Amino acid sequence: MRQNTKLTLSAIMAALSTAVMLLSYFPYLTYAIPAVAGLFIMVVLIEANWKWAFGAYAVSAVLTFLFAEPESKLMYICFFGYYPIAKALIERINKNIPEWILKLGIFNAAVVGAYFAFSSVLGVSLSDFEILGKYGAAVFLLAGNVVFVVYDIAVSRMATVYFNVLHLRLKKLLKL
Repeated sequence: MRQNTKLTLSAIMAALSTAVMLLSYFPYLTYAIPAVAGLFIMVVLIEANWKWAFGAYAVSAVLTFLFAEPESKLMYICFFGYYPIAKALIERINKNIPEWILKLGIFNAAVVGAYFAFSSVLGVSLSDFEILGKYGAAVFLLAGNVVFVVYDIAVSRMATVYFNVLHLRLKKLLKL
């Protein structure tokens, strides 16, 4: 793929990712929208490489920071935007246990980082988790890890669907 084609594709996917993030102002889509927006970065990863994908993520993260809803933008910037890139790089190891340890480590670091960002920006504190009891924060983190595993599997399947269905169409459209 030529450099100008990679640049065009990266710019389009960054713009689409940012446009999807603007939907985060609709109620109840706080976590779903960043997860979907990250899939556009995955397209750049598949079609170009991780460096171009990271560039698309950086551009969309800046635009998202400027225009999206606060809680969703933190989720996108702290995790969902770059995770497809990190996932692809981690899966080069080809050993399940080290891969999952790294993936779960990245997820948990992102969740803790997002929590501290939420607490400083939105005023969320650990006392907000007390509705789940004394161990509310731990229960919430454990549930988040279960959902993350499902999300990781879904990203893999979406990449397969993209490659099998849309890859050839995009290749024809870009005349590669």
